[in-house]
Amino acid sequence: MTLLVLLSLTLVLVPAAAVAHRFLGRDTGWFAALVLAGLGAATLPWIPQIIDGETPEQHLPWIPTIDVGISLRLDGLGMVFLLLVLFIGALVMAYSARYFSVKKKTSDYYLWMLLFVFAMSGMVLADDLILLFVFWEFTTLCSFFLINRSGEKAPAPAQRTLLITMAGGLGLLTAVLWTIVETGTTRISEALQHEVWQENATFTGVVAVLIAFAAFTKSAQFPFHLWLPDAMVAPAPVSAYLHAAAMVKAGIYLLLRFSPVFDDVVIWQVLLIGCGLITALIGALFALQRHDIKEIMAYSTVSQLGFLVAIIGVGTPVALAAALIHVVAHALFKSALFMMVGIIEHEAHSRDIRVLNGLRKTMPVSFAITLIASLSMAGVPPLFGFVSKENLLKGFLSAEEYGTFGTSLTWVLTIIAVLAAVGTFAYCGRIVLGAFTSYRGVGKRDAGYNDGTYQPMDPAGAHEAPFSFYLPALLPTIAGVVLGFIPFIFDDLLARATTASYSGSYDAHFYLWGGVSTDLMLSVAIMGIGLIAVLGRAGVDNVIPRTILPFTGVEVAEKMRTGSIAFGRRVGDITRSDMHGLHLTAPGIFLAGLFIAGVLYVGEVGSFTEGHSQPIDWVLIGLLVIFLAGTVITRSRTAAVVLAGGAGFVVGAWYFALGAVDVGMTQLLVEILTVVVLVLVLRKLPRQFHRVSRTRTVVSAVVAIGFGLMAFTATFALMGRSGRSDVSQWYLDSTYDTVGAVNIVNSILVDFRALDTFGELVVLGVAGFAILAVLNSAFSTTDNEPAESKLWIGTPLDNADDNTVAMRSVFKWMTPFIVLLSLVLLLRGHYESGGGFISALVLGGFFALRYLVAPSDSAVKLRFDYALVIVGGILVSAATGLFGFLEGSYLRPIVILEGLPLPWGTEAGFTLTTALVFDLGIYLAVVGTVLVALDRLGQAQRYPAELLRKHLQAQGTSAATIRELQMKAGEDPGEPPVAVEGSRAAQGQSAVTSRKEDQP
Repeated sequence: MTLLVLLSLTLVLVPAAAVAHRFLGRDTGWFAALVLAGLGAATLPWIPQIIDGETPEQHLPWIPTIDVGISLRLDGLGMVFLLLVLFIGALVMAYSARYFSVKKKTSDYYLWMLLFVFAMSGMVLADDLILLFVFWEFTTLCSFFLINRSGEKAPAPAQRTLLITMAGGLGLLTAVLWTIVETGTTRISEALQHEVWQENATFTGVVAVLIAFAAFTKSAQFPFHLWLPDAMVAPAPVSAYLHAAAMVKAGIYLLLRFSPVFDDVVIWQVLLIGCGLITALIGALFALQRHDIKEIMAYSTVSQLGFLVAIIGVGTPVALAAALIHVVAHALFKSALFMMVGIIEHEAHSRDIRVLNGLRKTMPVSFAITLIASLSMAGVPPLFGFVSKENLLKGFLSAEEYGTFGTSLTWVLTIIAVLAAVGTFAYCGRIVLGAFTSYRGVGKRDAGYNDGTYQPMDPAGAHEAPFSFYLPALLPTIAGVVLGFIPFIFDDLLARATTASYSGSYDAHFYLWGGVSTDLMLSVAIMGIGLIAVLGRAGVDNVIPRTILPFTGVEVAEKMRTGSIAFGRRVGDITRSDMHGLHLTAPGIFLAGLFIAGVLYVGEVGSFTEGHSQPIDWVLIGLLVIFLAGTVITRSRTAAVVLAGGAGFVVGAWYFALGAVDVGMTQLLVEILTVVVLVLVLRKLPRQFHRVSRTRTVVSAVVAIGFGLMAFTATFALMGRSGRSDVSQWYLDSTYDTVGAVNIVNSILVDFRALDTFGELVVLGVAGFAILAVLNSAFSTTDNEPAESKLWIGTPLDNADDNTVAMRSVFKWMTPFIVLLSLVLLLRGHYESGGGFISALVLGGFFALRYLVAPSDSAVKLRFDYALVIVGGILVSAATGLFGFLEGSYLRPIVILEGLPLPWGTEAGFTLTTALVFDLGIYLAVVGTVLVALDRLGQAQRYPAELLRKHLQAQGTSAATIRELQMKAGEDPGEPPVAVEGSRAAQGQSAVTSRKEDQP
């Protein structure tokens, strides 16, 4: 198995689990656990290779022109984190199968959790800086959706988490791009060995700060720690994975990965050690303040992450090895503890230590698991957590040995770490004794407890969880016991991982008993003081302040979030106006600059080349001036649409005159569909533009003419006299030999610049959904609106039968020809004028024609979800790009069949390539967007009842007829609101319906 196959299988597991969920429901967790465990087992043969100095690598070009590819590399550091991602993920998936009830919707949960596994796997395997950033942000999105789906209270914490972690992502993006520029490569393994890190101190220092910032936001370091406890609204399985092997470990991985180039950078050491120790202390303090065991666990993670960040900041090989072994130990005991929190909540229906009471007797197995895992976190021998804590202390003390700090500073840092470790011991006792015994560590100052608000539960109301429920928590707990006796099995692998995190090599040695030493004496002191704190926990609870500052971190983050939204609205209010001059200010400044540049450049471009202008150009310019002048002068909206469309047709004719057939066809088809859409919009607007003052008209005319002259002069000076470029000549000479295409315009779009086209396709799809969102909430006429101006009564748009006679007479026999033309243009785009966009516009014209000739909405109601057509088109184009990897890069065209005998092919015949399939995706997305616009803009217009009655009476319609029309619509004639449904092209009198005011 290769690295790419492994990563692909983690992604394939997502749709496979979605299918399995239809049959297994919540038991999909067992299926996912089995697959992840199998993938984890499949990685084990790589460990001997890594220990022997071999590093599995794989590279697949993605964007080779800028040296971006799917570069995967698995060294010792990546292997440690990959094992945690897969095996802890398997345990959490198995736990999820019993955590959720049978009736609980879990399909989206498994989707995002398994995407989380894929994102974390990709991040630790990535050897490309761009790929690292992509997966980094993917983990952010996965965590957001997992938190956001967790109930009514979840959106706000999810948004705060997203904002904080994405801010760190921007820091990482800046660091990544600057690193690529300075090192000249996107490969992480090559970039970290570049000499620029030693030569450019400014670059190294700034990137160190950016990397630290990104890691701090992800790993909840002060002052960004607030999001982690805030995210506890997520269910226990999410918390278990996020804390043990995923989100927060991503930041630790990033620090370790970049540690080799920052090990002697002062700002790096100051930030990591300072913020890390502060975080370790405040995390322990906040954990001792809380009564919710899940919240205590959250702050315990904050504290433990502080230890890890600080020890990485020390930067000695001893410290880095300690960080790595503590990463493993933390994953084991923290995954077990969070799963046990979920079991306690599930069986006892509470997480509050002021309520939980005597569960030790009714839930003995849960008590044993929680006790052992907590002792491991507290650093009690002979558990694995004791070994990792001993190494943490040894890592802090090594700062003096390696000359990183002097004796005094080394001991100051070590004592701070010891104090934080005492807090760890104390809150571990708070968890175990508070949840499972009848004596709570709640001080007398806790009025909520002492006034009877919190009544201890009857332990008989809880029962032990089933074996299948606590098994996933039992396994890492047992591992923590066994590994405590044999920690040396990690020596070789963690030695390689340490070497990857250090600028030199290191041989790691781990053991349970290393004789009497300074770190052992410190451990004894921690356990002694911690035991005193646990025994006197009620007194400690009285001493611990409930509030330190008059505000909380969550309140600050929420104020910043709401404040930024309010600020954005105020900024938006400035430009939320129909004053065209206000909107044209910025473009005007740009055009003025362009004009100045053109005037300055005009003397350098040489004389005008003869033959570039033809007599037909001046005819077309004259027509264009006439149409545009009429458009700005007329007060009729209908006339303005017709005249603007005429100007568009003139531009299309100009393209044809210049020989740009593809562009001309596109222009004409866009103009046709634009006119149709504008007619539909006109039904929602007054018939005429509102009057403006003469002064405003004159000013607007002067400004418009001035801008037009500037734009023309600048464009003519900069581009009008330039000859054929080298790039265009290359396309003319090489297109056919390179991609087998004769139509150069189409080949540029779907062969050479397919990635640009794909980006534009996604934007088009988003625009289609934006139309849906906007039109679902707009254009509702009420009695308070000037609806008289919106009625097109008495105009040609008033009667659907009369104004569509000509179109109806030819529609039926034209339909097959339009559809056939659309398909022909799609297939021949590589050789003649055509392509996905043009052919989609032709088919869009068919739908528009079908729409216009229909007598009512119901007659053209779509029987399929046109939004899915957009999605399908984007997915087809995206999937087509994957075939390009057969030739070395994404979206590279691949020949499928050659020499097909089609009339529009070349002499060698028609060649079918993946570019045609890509064009098919464009075709579907464009058609879907057209359908969205037609269907939503063409919905029936609703009018106030009195206005409609007055109109019908004015036409001589009797009261009995009006009443009959209303009764046919199924409404009480006494109800005032009435609506007319007519043709989507023209509102007629074919039906009259009523509606209630509160209906959409």
